[in-house]
Amino acid sequence: MAKTILVFGEQRGGALKKSVLELVGLGSDLADGGTVNVVLPGASIGAAAEQLSSAGAAVHTTEDASLEYAAPEAYCAQIEAAIEAVSPDVVLFSATAMGRDLAPRIAARMGAGFVSECLALESAGDGFAAKKSMYGGKVNATVTSKPGAKLVATIKPGAHAPAGAGSGTVAPLALKSPAALRAKVTGLSTVESDRPDLQEAGTIVSGGRGLKAAENFQLVEDLAKVLGAALGASRAIVDAGWVPHHYQVGQTGTTVSPKLYIAIGISGAIQHLAGMRTSGCIVAINKDSEAPIFKVADFGLVGDAFEIVPLLKEELAKVV
Repeated sequence: MAKTILVFGEQRGGALKKSVLELVGLGSDLADGGTVNVVLPGASIGAAAEQLSSAGAAVHTTEDASLEYAAPEAYCAQIEAAIEAVSPDVVLFSATAMGRDLAPRIAARMGAGFVSECLALESAGDGFAAKKSMYGGKVNATVTSKPGAKLVATIKPGAHAPAGAGSGTVAPLALKSPAALRAKVTGLSTVESDRPDLQEAGTIVSGGRGLKAAENFQLVEDLAKVLGAALGASRAIVDAGWVPHHYQVGQTGTTVSPKLYIAIGISGAIQHLAGMRTSGCIVAINKDSEAPIFKVADFGLVGDAFEIVPLLKEELAKVV
């Protein structure tokens, strides 16, 4: 049965988040011959709109200086305007900080069902079936929506392949003022880095307490540089002040799902596993053969990271 899909087009400074193209790809699968729409509010979003239309989406843009910085009330107003225009069966958000903020607001305003942190989403007759991780990643559950009911869902980045080439459209959506604007963002302070974005990276190298000291995190950085990977960390070393909080992977940090996740000196506490266990391939390096990380690892190296990682870096440098 053909369905109408609406995707929230998350962007930063006009640069589209890679996970949005994944949502468009997922939307194409769910639509079953129906339409995939994207609502794209912001400022200087022309390039992002063209990128989405080239992926086959019908893009509804609101380009306005007042939307340069994301304000929940203002962005929700534009999403609601798009919902009124296309009457979607499901609204999809990436499970990012912004998506987690906006999605439940929209679900409440629509009176729709809400499923968060989906690993997969598919049509199930007149409804939808979502696969999601529960109880700190201990189990996966399948949650189904009521037949014919509207649904809002957040999808983990990396859970679906990006949309391929297509032919879409771009049309303006009138600016809709929110009923109330209780807070206004006046500026952003960004962290400059030559490393890929943690949440969207295809490869991540993470370090944990097994590194023994803050200066030894250089071991992780050196390997990440060879692989062109993002940097990650366990909560233990973030709390210890070894690395900034934005490196933290886990239930109270960033949830990731890269193609390759390398864990160095990370024991594998349940909150860390909850944030990375859906990675495509997990490589664990730890001297404790009983470390929980090995239960989810595809490849495990039991030994001293200070001996293994330099050798690994040397060999990878020959082929990467």
